[in-house]
Amino acid sequence: MQTLLIIDYGSQYNQLIARRVREGKVYCEIVPPWISLDEIRSKNVKGIILSGGPASVYQKNAPKLNPEFLTLGVPVLGICYGMQAITDVLGGEVCRAQEREYGRALLNLSKKSGKLFEGVPAKSVCWMSHGDTISRVPGGFVTTAKTANTKTAAFENLARQIYGVQFHPEVVHSEYGARIIQNFLFEICSFDKSWTMENFIRETCARVKKQVGDKRVVLGLSGGVDSSVAAVLLSKALGDKLVCIFVNNGLLRKDEEAQVRKTFAKGFHINLHVVNAEKIFLKKLQGVTDPERKRKIIGHEFIYAFEREARRIKNVAFLGQGTLYPDVIESRSAFGGPTAVIKSHHNVGGLPEKMKLKLIEPLRELFKDETRTLGRKLGLPKEIVDRHPFPGPGLAVRILGEITKDRCDILREADSRFIEEIRAAGLYNKIWQAFAVLLPVKSVGVMGDERTYDNVIALRAVTSVDGMTADWFEFPKEVLGKASNRIINEVKGVNRVVYDVSSKPPATIEWE
Repeated sequence: MQTLLIIDYGSQYNQLIARRVREGKVYCEIVPPWISLDEIRSKNVKGIILSGGPASVYQKNAPKLNPEFLTLGVPVLGICYGMQAITDVLGGEVCRAQEREYGRALLNLSKKSGKLFEGVPAKSVCWMSHGDTISRVPGGFVTTAKTANTKTAAFENLARQIYGVQFHPEVVHSEYGARIIQNFLFEICSFDKSWTMENFIRETCARVKKQVGDKRVVLGLSGGVDSSVAAVLLSKALGDKLVCIFVNNGLLRKDEEAQVRKTFAKGFHINLHVVNAEKIFLKKLQGVTDPERKRKIIGHEFIYAFEREARRIKNVAFLGQGTLYPDVIESRSAFGGPTAVIKSHHNVGGLPEKMKLKLIEPLRELFKDETRTLGRKLGLPKEIVDRHPFPGPGLAVRILGEITKDRCDILREADSRFIEEIRAAGLYNKIWQAFAVLLPVKSVGVMGDERTYDNVIALRAVTSVDGMTADWFEFPKEVLGKASNRIINEVKGVNRVVYDVSSKPPATIEWE
C-alpha cells in the first residue's frame, strides 16, 4: 500500500495532519523521529511530512531530523518545527523570533511559489503558532511565502523535492490549508486515492486469516463502538474461530445484555459467551464509596471473570482487542513516552502476559471516526456505531456513594428515559456524551399531596471533538422539562432532577 509517513516531533496537531491525509484517501502512519531507514524502506513510502512540535532546534535534547530522510528520493514537507529541522540539518539558521506569531496571519506568496501553492491566491489567511523563525534559509532553497512577522513563511528546493511551511495547513483556520496538503499528496508525491474502507476490510481480513491459521481468537465484547466493530471485522475474517466474551457485571446500561445478544449472536451469528457476574461484582463493591477503589475492584473482577471463561475455550492462541490508532501513536510519541496503561476495567490489558496469548488488534490503524465508518460498512446498526462513550467501570462511576442493585436499577431507568427523550428530539448525534448521575443525597418533595424524601438525579450532556475539552449542551427547555417529568413520574425513588452546566475544564465529563 502506498504510504505517507508523518514524522512526529510532538505537535498537538499530528492526528489532524493524519486526518487531512486520510480524507484524501491516502494511507499514512505517524512514526517517531528515531524510526530506522530499514523500517522506512520496508514500507511503500511515497512522501514524508515532518510535523510541528514544542521544542526549539537549538535546544539541548531537541528531537533532530535524520539527514538521510532527505535522501530517500521521496518528497518531504516540513511543517513549523519540521521546516526548522530541515533548515537546521542543511546548514541554515533558526533563531528566536523578535515577535512570537500565534493565530491568524496574512500569507503572501512569491511569484515562484510552485506546485505546493497551486490554486492558492497570492494572499490568504494562514494559522501561525511559533516562537522561532528562520533567519537564513539553507543553500539551494528559495523563499516562496512570507507574512508581516515572518520573512520565510515557506520555502522549497525543487531539485531535492523538499518543501517547508512555517504555518499549519492542517488546521481549519488556514484558509487554503487543505488545498496545500492535497497539492503535496497528488501534485508532488503522485499518490493514488487507494485508502478506502473496502480495501481496508479486504486487506485486514486476509492478514488476520493468515496470522490466525487454525487457532482461535478470544475477544472481550463490551457493546461499545470499538469492541463491537473489532468483533464484526474479526468474525468476517475468521467465522467460528472467533469467540466473544461479554461480562455482565450488573453495572451496564438498561437492556445492554439483550442488545448484545440480539446484535451479535443473532444478527451476526458470532459465537458469544455471556458471563453473568452481577452478584459477584455487587458483593465486592458493597460498602465501597471511593471512586478509585471502585475502579480497581471492577478491573480485578473483570479480568478474573474474563480469564476464567477464556480458559474453557479450546485451541485459543490469540486475544483480540479494539485498540485504535491514537493509542498506538501515544506509545511512541517523541515526547510522550510509553502509552498510559490501558485500564483493566475498560479493556483486557494485562491478559496477554498472564494467558500467554498473542495480540490481534484489527483497528490499530484507524481513528475513531474511521472506526465508525468501518462499522457502517460492516452492517452494524446505528444504535451501536453512533453510541456515546460509556466508561469502563460503567454505572459505578455514575453512582456517587455506595453501589447497590437498587441504586443501579434507579440510575438505569433514569438514564434510559433521558436518552429516549434526546433521541426523540433528534439531538442524540449532536451530543458527544449524555447520561444520568445518581447523587449521594436525598431531597424533600411533594408527590400526591404526600411528603417524600427521595433520590436526586443529575443529568449531564456535553459537546466535544475528542473528549479532551467539552462544553455543556444547551437543550431546548421543553426537552429537559420532558426528561425531568418522565424520570420523576416513572422512576420510583426519584423526586428531583438537576442539570449539570459545567464545562471541561474545570470539571470533567464524568463525575467520578
